[in-house]
Amino acid sequence: MTQQTRPQIRLDKWLWQARFCKSRAVAARLVAGGHVRVNADKVRKTAHRVGPGDTLTFPQGGGIRVIRILAPGTRRGPATEAQTLYEDLAPAQDSVPAGG
Repeated sequence: MTQQTRPQIRLDKWLWQARFCKSRAVAARLVAGGHVRVNADKVRKTAHRVGPGDTLTFPQGGGIRVIRILAPGTRRGPATEAQTLYEDLAPAQDSVPAGG
């Protein structure tokens, strides 16, 4: 499958539609600030195209998110719909005390 045949979307728009950012402006600042990696490469262009199979790494809420895009999405829908757009590759660890 070549880059041209798979469905793609702007990185900033995808981050917003998948509900990782509250607005496209916030998503654009995250990308432009060099805080997002696509397939391990640092990206600074908000219009960078991403699609299914791409892996994104970015900071969120004091941690680092690593996710794989499953679908480009068509709108910013409810959270349950947004969660179908990606697979979380580094789920948050439960805070269980050692020896517990």
